[in-house]
Amino acid sequence: MTQRVVVLAGGLSHEREVSLRSGRRVADAMSAVGVEATVRDVDSELMPWLRREQPDCVIPLLHGEVGEDGALREILELAGAAYVGSTPAAARLAFDKPIAKQVISKAGIRTPASVALPADTFREVGAASVMAALVERLGLPLFVKPAQGGSALGCTAVDSAAALPAAMVSCFAYGSVALVERKVAGVELSVPVVGSANGAEALPAVEIRPDGGVYDYTARYTAGATEFVVPADVSEQVATASARVALTAHGVLGLRDLSRSDLIVDTDGEVWFLEVNVAPGMTETSLVPLSVDAAGLDLGQLMATLAKEAATRGPRRP
Repeated sequence: MTQRVVVLAGGLSHEREVSLRSGRRVADAMSAVGVEATVRDVDSELMPWLRREQPDCVIPLLHGEVGEDGALREILELAGAAYVGSTPAAARLAFDKPIAKQVISKAGIRTPASVALPADTFREVGAASVMAALVERLGLPLFVKPAQGGSALGCTAVDSAAALPAAMVSCFAYGSVALVERKVAGVELSVPVVGSANGAEALPAVEIRPDGGVYDYTARYTAGATEFVVPADVSEQVATASARVALTAHGVLGLRDLSRSDLIVDTDGEVWFLEVNVAPGMTETSLVPLSVDAAGLDLGQLMATLAKEAATRGPRRP
């Protein structure tokens, strides 16, 4: 029997266009392997539509807060829809970068020292004195990014104290809390994980080499702006350690089906965890499809398998 799958894409976040590209890519790939896959946006008619149409499975591919903070998954469960991906609670945990970093650190994984600052506190306490204290405590260089968000929007590498104010302003344009962390120099890797619990598997690491040195929004979604090496050009020891870090993140955060961990390998070969994404991009320049190809897998077939498993699992009941 042909699966009837709905890919949710779009939404109203800053990452709407990326989400739509991801949705179309996945739907086309699944259609190519015989799955009846359609793309649908999110609107006020979503819940009654799901109840009326009753697809076998839903694949949420909205990026940013709407798609990754767990709320949409709560809606899917209220609608009685089976879906691919992590539960609402696990998605919320992973989406909050400072808290996810704490959980990862307690599991024995290295993650850069950092401070999370809400915009209101930052301004009320005195921005200048706070920024001076940040530099004193964390040193330079720094990396500033929204505590919740994706696609590198509002992210800035800071090499001098003079550059920090503009980085904070840029960050707060995309989120109410800034995560300021010590920047670790090294090779940037991304490692997808598929599956759940003991059945999870790390796919080949993708090495990221942006032309401008920073993997920002433009570098992520402009064809040719970044060189990707997959499998990553690292030693077998580092590849194994990177896979272990991604699998640990997937496990301790309670994720399932699909995640992508972003890592840095420093000059000593040590692997540092940066963040994890529960709704990774699937565009023509995204990392997960590159890793899937390198593993000798077909993206459409992989997503069809995850959809079938999710349909069998069914919606979570109270």
